[in-house]
Formats: sequence, structure tokens, C-alpha cells
Amino acid sequence: MKTWGLFITATLGLVFAVWSQTQPQDQNSQLPTPGFHHLHLNSPNPEAAIDFYTKQFPSTSKSTWGGFPALKTGKVFVLFTKVNSAAPTEPQTAIWHFGWHVVDVRKNLATYQQNKVPLLPLYTSPEGGEVMISSDTWPGTDGTLGRTSAQIAEAKANGAKPAGGAGFAYMQGPDGAIVEYQGNMPVERFNHVHMYQEDPLCAVLWYQKHLNARPNGRDPLPTEANCKVERSARSWPALEMEGTSRKPSGGVTFDDVSVQWYARQGDAPLASTRGHLADHFALSVTNLDAWIAKLGSEGVRFLGQEKELGDGRQRIEGLGRPYKLGDTRAVMIEGPSREAIELVEVK
Repeated sequence: MKTWGLFITATLGLVFAVWSQTQPQDQNSQLPTPGFHHLHLNSPNPEAAIDFYTKQFPSTSKSTWGGFPALKTGKVFVLFTKVNSAAPTEPQTAIWHFGWHVVDVRKNLATYQQNKVPLLPLYTSPEGGEVMISSDTWPGTDGTLGRTSAQIAEAKANGAKPAGGAGFAYMQGPDGAIVEYQGNMPVERFNHVHMYQEDPLCAVLWYQKHLNARPNGRDPLPTEANCKVERSARSWPALEMEGTSRKPSGGVTFDDVSVQWYARQGDAPLASTRGHLADHFALSVTNLDAWIAKLGSEGVRFLGQEKELGDGRQRIEGLGRPYKLGDTRAVMIEGPSREAIELVEVK
């Protein structure tokens, strides 16, 4: 009887193991949300770029990761690939800009002005007018960070005044990067990548479904049936004189880094991020094989690695297969608006 009992136990264990291996979708749908690992930039002079960021944001430091020169900012990295000439910033891709929280935005502004850091003004109306910090013009309304032309006229008629104090501001980073600094926050840290999407609300669903991401502040969530929404009128303050269309918007969070987006601003479809200044961003996962199985079963597009053939041509290899990245492995996928997203295995 004892032998028979051991046989039954072993058999049941084998059956359970086989059953478990046949349930990848159920298991993989419960994979934990990835962490934010790095933003990857292309630069002809990574050392100079890193030096720039360490000077403007004292909490950062020069580092390396995975064989790449790196800027370390908290537990996040900004990695750099050295390229022969400046990487393009046009046509527009899904990655718009990135930025830091700062402790005192006005103190930072004064320091940057003194050190002659190139700064980007915010236009306050379609007719012009500029401020360096968003809170120096009319405060946003209707749940957005800006006001339309009609709302600006209303603010003028009502004698509305700028709030002053904390706000958001921008500088021109190396290689044409747009860098936001925003305060006043408890500590300085890399806090966001701001993007454009073809359909912002549909993108929220994509990130939630495929990457188990946490949506930012939207309840209830849209559905696939109603996620396509027309863009709103443009509003100010804005980096462009013609203003920014701020609705619909959406975003998700990985760790404490927000990946936030508006609808694309122009009529042309967004270009692939690969080869541009901001080439991709990366998320950390503990079980890369499980994520590959999940994403493959959901029809997510994998991006291959370019291999030189020796005659100037290139071949794309390794679709859906992990590649070596420093001491670990990674795979590249494409998001809903052609943004490249790298999944890096971090045990």
C-alpha cells in the first residue's frame, strides 16, 4: 500500500507539472508589472551629454551599464549609444521629452540662467508672449495644464492672475533633447517620459493588457469600442506658438516613473523611435521567457536586431528571441505608436 501511495503521489505531481506548462496565458497574465529600467539615447558625444546632465541635476552621476556609458539617476539609468553624427529628432516619434522633479524650480531656473544653460520658453497665447515657468501665466482649467484661446480671453476678462510658485519648465539638452524640470518636489529625481500616441486612450489599454501597467488616474477606463477620441482645441502655455492639444491624454506608471502622453500634434503618423535621438525606453522583468511567451501569444510585434552584412546592407535578425545585453538578456517589442520598448531581465 505504501508503494502504491507513493506511485499515486508521483503520478499526480507529474500531471500537475504537465498541466502547469500548458497554462502559459493564465500564468503570464499574472506577471508582475515591470519596473522602469532606462531611457536609451543616441549621441555623437555621450561623455559630454552625461557631463551636461550631472551638472544640471546634482542627484545624478556618471556610470556604465550593460557596456554602455550611462547616467545614473536614482535606480534608473539613461544609457547612450555613440553614433557618428547627431541622431534625428524629426519626423516626430512617440517619445517627445523626458524630465526630472526638482526641489525648487525657481532656484533651478536662476542657476541655469546664470550658467547660460539653453532654456526653452513657453508661449502664453497664439499671438506670442513668453514665460520660463508655467505658473507665470494663467493657470490651467477644465482639468488640463493649459487654456484655449477662449479660456484665455475669459481669464483676461475676469482679471485672473498667474499662480506663481512651482510649475514646469524646459531646457534644451544635448543633441536637441527637450528636458523638463518641474517643482517644487520633495527630492530631485528622474520622474517621467512624455510621449505622443496615435490614440492616447487606446494606448492606455494596450499598456495595461500587454505590460500589466498601472493606468494613471483614469476611472473608469475606456474600452476598445470607445477609446478613439478626437483631439481637443489647442491650449497654452506651450512649447510651440500654435499651442498644444492636451485632450485626450493618458499614461501609465512603472515603479515611480510616469510614462505619460498626449495625442500626436500633427497630421503625419508618428515615426519609429529606432535610430532617433530617443531610441527606446526599457523595462525590467524577472522572467524574460515568461514575458516573451505572454507577448507572443497576444500578437505583440517583436523587433529584431540589425546585423551588418559587410557590404553596407543590414539584416534584421532575432525576432522574438532574447539577445545578450551586458551580463543579462533582453528583447525588443514595439508599442502602439511605433515606440520601441526593451524588456531587460533583472533577477
